[in-house]
Amino acid sequence: MRVALVSDTHGLVRPEVAEALEGAPLILHAGDVGKPAVLEALEALAPVRAIRGNVDRGEWAERLPHDEVVEVEGCLVYLLHDRGELALDPSAAGAGFDVVVTGHSHRPVSEVRGGVLYVNPGSCGPRRFRLPISMAWLTVEAGKAPGVEFVTF
Repeated sequence: MRVALVSDTHGLVRPEVAEALEGAPLILHAGDVGKPAVLEALEALAPVRAIRGNVDRGEWAERLPHDEVVEVEGCLVYLLHDRGELALDPSAAGAGFDVVVTGHSHRPVSEVRGGVLYVNPGSCGPRRFRLPISMAWLTVEAGKAPGVEFVTF
């Protein structure tokens, strides 16, 4: 299964990102949604699990959790906006996370530490500095380590 990873939309769903997300079975949004219309647009494409980022304010944003655990094909994915706020060891006994998805930095990054895949899909909202506009696909297959593929626009 391939799951779409997005973050830091900051109120914008770019047409090219929406097109890339068509057919996704699930979209995981790692925060800084920006406004509820973003969630509505994404939900028109696929089921969405989203968390609150540091720019998400107001009644609509209060309904979003600070962090969330999502199970995808037996793989535990931990969503948290700012990796600097990670207050647990995802690889520790009892946590059992396979993947940690964060946002905040706007930099697409993928690394494995302690057997856990850490992914920041980057930002697919307004361009910040000279950073790319990006999202990622998380591939989960039974018996295999999760993989990630970045898409830049």
